[in-house]
Amino acid sequence: MKLHELSAVAGATHRRKVVGRGPGSGHGKTSGRGEKGQKARSGGGVSPWFEGGQTPLYKRVPRRGFSNKRFETKYAIVNVSDLNRFKDGETVTPELLKESGLVKKELNGIKILGNGKLEKKLTVKANIFTNSAITKIEEMGGSTEVI
Repeated sequence: MKLHELSAVAGATHRRKVVGRGPGSGHGKTSGRGEKGQKARSGGGVSPWFEGGQTPLYKRVPRRGFSNKRFETKYAIVNVSDLNRFKDGETVTPELLKESGLVKKELNGIKILGNGKLEKKLTVKANIFTNSAITKIEEMGGSTEVI
């Protein structure tokens, strides 16, 4: 048997349905599309993934893939104005902040922000400082120390 001798089995192939061809075919006028509506128009119809306005499957399935969110460094935040509760000339450490209740969890360290006004001379020890926090602490004669 050779390749050119192969043929389809009887009943395996069908003749194409001819539509819109006069009264004898039975598929004239609207050509089997019905009357009006989106599916009757040329170029009309919905995409194969359209689900009739129901929330589509691709939106219902949970998100997958990689995100760096798990590995971000989160700092416990303390404002400069919160440091006014300590005595003048005191050294503020992460342990002291935790004892006083300013910080509940240390997370990946403590970050001092420059919000508010500082009224005392303090030595502050923390993991990270904003530039405004450093200037406000040093204006009052205090000092900052990065741990």
